[in-house]
Amino acid sequence: MIKYSFVVPAYNEQESVPLFYRQTVPLFERLDGPFEIIFVNDGSTDGTQSVLDELCAADKRVKSVTLSRNFGQQSALLCGLTHASGRAVVTMDADLQDPPEVALQLIEKWKEGFEIVHARHKKRAKETLFKKLSAALYYRTLKNSTKLDLPLDCGDFKLLDRKAVDAVLSLREHARLLRAQTAWLGFRQTVVDFDRPERAAGRTKYTLKAMLRLAKGGIIPNSRALLNAPLIAGMALCVLSVLAFIVLGVLTALAVEYGGLTAWIFPALALATGIVSLQQGTQNLYIAEIYEECKDRPLFVVQKTCNFDCSDDRTGECESSDAKNDTDGSPNFNDEKDCAPADRAETFFRAR
Repeated sequence: MIKYSFVVPAYNEQESVPLFYRQTVPLFERLDGPFEIIFVNDGSTDGTQSVLDELCAADKRVKSVTLSRNFGQQSALLCGLTHASGRAVVTMDADLQDPPEVALQLIEKWKEGFEIVHARHKKRAKETLFKKLSAALYYRTLKNSTKLDLPLDCGDFKLLDRKAVDAVLSLREHARLLRAQTAWLGFRQTVVDFDRPERAAGRTKYTLKAMLRLAKGGIIPNSRALLNAPLIAGMALCVLSVLAFIVLGVLTALAVEYGGLTAWIFPALALATGIVSLQQGTQNLYIAEIYEECKDRPLFVVQKTCNFDCSDDRTGECESSDAKNDTDGSPNFNDEKDCAPADRAETFFRAR
């Protein structure tokens, strides 16, 4: 039985994946139990898939899941969690910015009885000042707005006990942010500090647009702060309006020249219009989230898998495929020795 699973999303990482394999496997072989490395190819357009096929052919401990398109890092992580069979599951990046030596430290904390172990950044090598400041602001905004006991400066490099993995998969929302959901779960949690190195190869895939999308995905589904903001602004505006009328009354009674009521109209209208627009825009953000939830589309679609068999399958697909074999003789796509495409697409709606 697999004891340790390492879930590694990969998007256009043809240069990083071989380096990751060469550096991690010698370390993971020192562990006190069998391990698996699950690469999730998140719709790569370079040679990542060819590299993964070669690794899977050479080492059965390496497994790959290929998504039908790019669904994003959070969906890729969730896909890896659904396929992981280990008692302890570590999620980490393929670019070696999540050092494998630190993964071993996470495992040591797990052995001490902690069920969720976060890796916390102390330093970020060769990152721009904007990236460092925006990351720090994001984590603190997320923590303060969601009221979660969220460890600061912790990304998706973490270890989850099997109980925590099953709990994550049982959550029913489509808007996923693993770092927020693991904080919400509870369990015994701790952190391991480390210095985050620069990428081993390739370029970062996190553009400003991607970072803004990640920030939205973390704050909107997990916080009511933006919904409460227009209410607070409206109350403040009412108070200011009352004070303004009192001031106008006093100035009128004292016969002080102040430009008349006209001087107040345009600023007041502009302020009121801005608050109404802000309130409407905030409501639209939440309505959009409701719309996405109501569509109930799968969080990812798997095009093919490699090196998975029924002994370590956790998705339920083996059973359904076996049943299909009994009726029409079509192949079981979870027993793909040559990484052939699945005979049907695998999707994930809810935790099984």
